[in-house]
Amino acid sequence: MKNPSELRIQLTAGAATTALAYPASARLLGATLLLGHGAGAGQRSAFMIDFARALSALGLDVVTFNFLYIEQGRRIPDRGPALEACYRAAIDAVRGTVPSARRFLFIGGKSMGGRIATQVAAADSSLPIKGLVLLGYPLHPPGRPDQRRDKHLREIGRPMLIIQGSRDAFGLPAELTPLVASLQPAPSLDVVANGDHSFKLLRKDPAAQAAVYAHTQRRIAAWIASTIQL
Repeated sequence: MKNPSELRIQLTAGAATTALAYPASARLLGATLLLGHGAGAGQRSAFMIDFARALSALGLDVVTFNFLYIEQGRRIPDRGPALEACYRAAIDAVRGTVPSARRFLFIGGKSMGGRIATQVAAADSSLPIKGLVLLGYPLHPPGRPDQRRDKHLREIGRPMLIIQGSRDAFGLPAELTPLVASLQPAPSLDVVANGDHSFKLLRKDPAAQAAVYAHTQRRIAAWIASTIQL
């Protein structure tokens, strides 16, 4: 498997961040998936690297990137507008450097990265993206189900795949189900049985955990392939 190549993403006021591009290494789907990381760890976390490598092996060009606060070694995420501006810059950079992204570009990410992707998509209906992949959507902060982050989802108007652990403290599948039913087009909601916010199982079982991740990764690739054909 090829090592990822590094891309430089220029932001405003002279700031810049990095992205890692994982080229498709198997049957080519002819599409790019851009993934943002979660709030607590950047693009070099084990989760992000594992998913990027696995999805590239399944035929996708995958690009990950660091939000600026991670790139600069800060622990607290920037405010929403700055995170969205960084994601928009990543989209522009990827479309300028990865040929398949100019044909079919999917965006999304883990937790916060997926939420920011939805906000970017909701804010611009002309943005050239084919769909969104959300890995553990943070519907609300843990223990605060009244603080929902879903009003903007109705403005997206693109296909979405939401993969949610059945034990996700940021939003249980039962909380997402009525929301999904209200959106057009209706997102696909896949539930990871016994999985938490990062799809980790209750019992520590490396083989079972690897199988869960592999199943999830195959599901993402299959959903993207079917969405391209719509």
